[in-house]
Amino acid sequence: MSLGIVAAIAYGILAIVGGILGYVKSKSKVSIISGSISGALLIASAIAQLQGISGARIASIAIAGVLVIVFALRFAKTRKFMPAGLMIFAGLVSLAAMLLSAT
Repeated sequence: MSLGIVAAIAYGILAIVGGILGYVKSKSKVSIISGSISGALLIASAIAQLQGISGARIASIAIAGVLVIVFALRFAKTRKFMPAGLMIFAGLVSLAAMLLSAT
């Protein structure tokens, strides 16, 4: 299993957990829905990579890239590290692992 697949799974789990925490803390339905969907998509694309499905690696990179952009916009608006800054950092690390790992 490549580092990129592990990174996609880890970032997916982080997105799901973050969505759940956002809902618990602020009753934000948007957090739980978006966190669950994006996390599930990242995990599904990682599983697809394990099965050798073409395009799955690109899907993981695209989903993580979109999340980094969304959280960067949120960070620019709120200037709060949690959760936006953490998700940007984790997303960039995940993206680097996905881009640099061999398929």
